[in-house]
Amino acid sequence: MALSRKSIRSRREFLLKIVIAAVLVGALIAFSRWYFYDRDWVTTDNAFITGNIIPVQADATGVVAAVLAEETQLVKKGDVLVRLDGQRARAALAQAEAELGRAVRSVGALYAQRRQVCQKVISRAALRDRTRHDLARYREATLSGAASRQVLQNTEDQLAALEADLREAQAEYQSVEARVVGVTRMNHPDIEAAKARYNDAYVEFVRQNIRAPATGYVAKRSVQVGKRVRPGDAILNIVPLDHLWVEANLWENRMARVRPGQAAIIKVDLYGSEQIYHGEVAGLVPGSGAVFAALPPDNATGNFIRIVQRVPVRIALRADELEKQPLRPGLSTVASINVSGPLQSPNHSIVKTTTNEYLTDVYDKDLADAKARADKIVKDNAIGASNDGAACTAAE
Repeated sequence: MALSRKSIRSRREFLLKIVIAAVLVGALIAFSRWYFYDRDWVTTDNAFITGNIIPVQADATGVVAAVLAEETQLVKKGDVLVRLDGQRARAALAQAEAELGRAVRSVGALYAQRRQVCQKVISRAALRDRTRHDLARYREATLSGAASRQVLQNTEDQLAALEADLREAQAEYQSVEARVVGVTRMNHPDIEAAKARYNDAYVEFVRQNIRAPATGYVAKRSVQVGKRVRPGDAILNIVPLDHLWVEANLWENRMARVRPGQAAIIKVDLYGSEQIYHGEVAGLVPGSGAVFAALPPDNATGNFIRIVQRVPVRIALRADELEKQPLRPGLSTVASINVSGPLQSPNHSIVKTTTNEYLTDVYDKDLADAKARADKIVKDNAIGASNDGAACTAAE
């Protein structure tokens, strides 16, 4: 049976009312969600996990003899990652040790030469004084005729020669004294220079073993056995996975209320929306990504195009959550920031550099050990140092 026109119209009106009611309910729900939730949140999917990627580079020259760490392995701070063939470094260290010992003995010989010249000065001063006394007696004897004028003249000439010899010895002493004045045998410049060369050779030898500056996982190993490396050559990277953060790139027109200290919720594509990480805005990068690009914008040239920029925002992650659900740098995320938090200055930063990868002490002992070894070499070769003595008073 065909429906009447009136029943069809009533049915259409009923369906239209249902659609209008659904639209109004949807709009009310959307407005309520925005008013009570979304207006206090800034969300972006232009966010990813990042962290410190520590490059390990060679600090010595040599041929790779052994690779002791491979990608994905966990290494501890101070572990030897790569060992170089240290034969040349060992030979250079032995040469530096010999040169240091020779420098110590040469300086010892210099002090002995000073004592020798000092005695020469004293001897020639005594001869001069004796001749002076003889000359005085000959002058008195010449007046009474007991001594001839020839003897007097010869004594005067001998005194002049002795005074010249004494001045020569004094100049020789001053030459030696200029090389040792104000220092001792232990801190003589020649010895200090030889010690510096020894320290450099020792550090070069010790750093034939390339060590891990921090604890983390090995990535991007680029060295092979047999490769010759030089200082600055890349060896591998170390990635600490216990300290990661999110870099969220927000549109500039949505950052008016973003401040450090505000809470954030992170969803990582790796685990899906079920796994939520809780973070905190640690700081705002002082510039948009464009100004730090390889080719920064130059609007003064006239080629100006207005583009909404993105500003990187650093969001710190909790260490306990990272331990339970590990992450990797580079993973994609969706970051939401609760901007209803405290509106402190955007220039404030709560970033901390207290984790292990911001400081390393694996190199601190190298120079200290070198100095201790050098001091021992100096002590072993400082023969007769107690006899160096003071300056020669007769040389004045």
